Amino acid sequence: MDDEIRRLVLFDGPDRIAKGPEAAVSAAFQAALSASPQASLRVFDLATGRPVDLDLRPAPPRRGRPRLGVAAREVTLLPRHWDWLATQPGGASAALRRLVEQARKSGAEDNARRRRTDAAYGFMVEMAGDAPDFEEASRALFAADRDRLTALIAPWPTDVRAQILELFDGDAVSSP
Repeated sequence: MDDEIRRLVLFDGPDRIAKGPEAAVSAAFQAALSASPQASLRVFDLATGRPVDLDLRPAPPRRGRPRLGVAAREVTLLPRHWDWLATQPGGASAALRRLVEQARKSGAEDNARRRRTDAAYGFMVEMAGDAPDFEEASRALFAADRDRLTALIAPWPTDVRAQILELFDGDAVSSP
């Protein structure tokens, strides 16, 4: 995730005041804090729905070679697995990469749905954990019952409700 730009959302109490790349949300955070030092500001990672702390210090200059994104780690396999890998085109590393990509693609939809549900739930707990019908709304969320979820969270603050549904639908990270 080092090469990806983290997307965040900033709330002042129940009001969403900024959403976007980390740099833009950090700037909005600083502006909101300057305008109102007593503001109740909270920042959430749109990929996880979890609260994050912003590092508002200036970024140090980057030195050295850029990272290539390759990580060497140990893999423990049985001898018969190593024997099979040795016969694959491109060697063991290439074969393992192909297998991982194939597995990622085959369960991608279920994994994406689970990540969206977890993100929506994480955000719900933080922003609406004591709201009316929270438990029932959680059940609807995990049952993937959008209509029931929408009905149960209807009395909640507008921006909180909208953020939950964006996370549930997967619109939170992809939208500007």
